[in-house]
Amino acid sequence: MKIYEKAPAKINLLLDVLRKREDGFHEVEMIMTMVDLADRLEMEELPRDTIIISSQAGYIPLDEKNLAFQAAKLIKDRYDVRKGVYIHLDKKIPVAAGLAGGSSDAAAALRGLNRLWGLQISEDELCKLGAELGSDVPFCVTGGTALATGRGEKLEPIAAPPQCWVVLAKPPINVSTADVYGKFRANELKTHPSAADMISAIERGSFNDVCEGLGNVLENVTLELHPEVLQLKESMQRLGADGVLMSGSGPTVFGLVSKEAKLARIYNGLRGFCKEVYVVRMLT
Repeated sequence: MKIYEKAPAKINLLLDVLRKREDGFHEVEMIMTMVDLADRLEMEELPRDTIIISSQAGYIPLDEKNLAFQAAKLIKDRYDVRKGVYIHLDKKIPVAAGLAGGSSDAAAALRGLNRLWGLQISEDELCKLGAELGSDVPFCVTGGTALATGRGEKLEPIAAPPQCWVVLAKPPINVSTADVYGKFRANELKTHPSAADMISAIERGSFNDVCEGLGNVLENVTLELHPEVLQLKESMQRLGADGVLMSGSGPTVFGLVSKEAKLARIYNGLRGFCKEVYVVRMLT
């Protein structure tokens, strides 16, 4: 039997960092939603007790460093599963892009192996397992749109944002989340984006107010480290995207676009200096 799972990318409509915690993590407040750019996992049971991962992408680790591998090992160890699994990872989400590709792969592996092995693990329990793998994994387990607090693992589902097009553009650089958080100083922030205002805009279905409320306090750090991200953001604004923001710790920049007629101009304009450009829809 083969099990298939989609692993969609996420974007942050809002990312605020409140303080650094005693455990070394940061206390955050984020509003996350998913877009229709996804990896695809194919899982098949093996008779021998081993984990094998393959992928058409030549740039990702296929061993213990891979989050899907870690998810498989965690679920096997925790539930004493003595069977093996072969996982093929069809990679579409850019790596180290601020789109939670690795976290979404881990979440898809947890969901898929739960089905493959008939473990009947609740979604809540899957989220707790996911939190052991990374702060974004619990959200990727549940999907949808959510307010995330704590270090990102405490989730409160909220309404879906107004449907729109999303243009994603990743410059040819990788950004280390650890480096960005290492240079970030929460106590130096003068203003914070308002999660309450963003939730209100979403609930009212106001596309303009959602665009107005976009905010990411990590932007300034990444833009300083990588000026090309600022250039990309300014280009997207100039080409007519309605709301533009960097996702996560970057370097991917996304633009929300209400009118399909604008898409060709934005896409073609960005492709002039950025190969990885995607036009997708919100997953609402």
